[in-house]
Amino acid sequence: MTIQSDILEHAKECYPSESCGLIIIVKGRKRYKPCRNIATGLHFAIHPEDYADAEDAGVIDTVVHSHPNLSPLPSPADLIGCEQSGLKWLIVSYPNGNTHEFKPTGYVLPLYGRSFQHGSIDCYTFIRDYYKQELGVDIPDYQRQDEWWLNENLYLDNFGAAGFRQVDELQPHDVILMTAGSQVPKHGAIYLGDNKIGHHQTNRLSSKDVYGGYYAKIATHILRHKSR
Repeated sequence: MTIQSDILEHAKECYPSESCGLIIIVKGRKRYKPCRNIATGLHFAIHPEDYADAEDAGVIDTVVHSHPNLSPLPSPADLIGCEQSGLKWLIVSYPNGNTHEFKPTGYVLPLYGRSFQHGSIDCYTFIRDYYKQELGVDIPDYQRQDEWWLNENLYLDNFGAAGFRQVDELQPHDVILMTAGSQVPKHGAIYLGDNKIGHHQTNRLSSKDVYGGYYAKIATHILRHKSR
């Protein structure tokens, strides 16, 4: 069997979910290594153990995943993931078998007007991208499972390690945490000044909004980065 047939067979096995895997180079030859997809919904996240096994087995050449019933063209989340990985990516459309390969080109997702995809293009992604694009500050990423706020407290557990401290008075570039119907803060926004915030709400386009009313009511914490 060829690498392409192995990839297509794996996509078939995982359908209607996305398959994911890695093309690795072992002793000068390429082979496909299927990996476990630990994401939920129509996106993918390679199991860390599988990625580590691939690194031990050879040189990782290409990240592979499927698009069930969709075009193999990359989504904004795919383009971002490719940039972050620094590797070539290959998308296979299942069941038609069409493929699309691409590599990092310096793509930067605009802050405003982006579509929502939890775990890869969400409110925390917006915060990280804002700090990178506007302030030149790198904020660490954290894996976010669907509905993590039911069992975890990701913002409060990690803001210190990410370089933030809690403050009482708002200044531009501060992060505002909000509950948004949950017991723990699950939404974050950037205070832009002049009572405006930039943020990315669930299943909406990222936007600028007036800070007050509902947003002020559900706000729980103000965080300031050590660079400010």
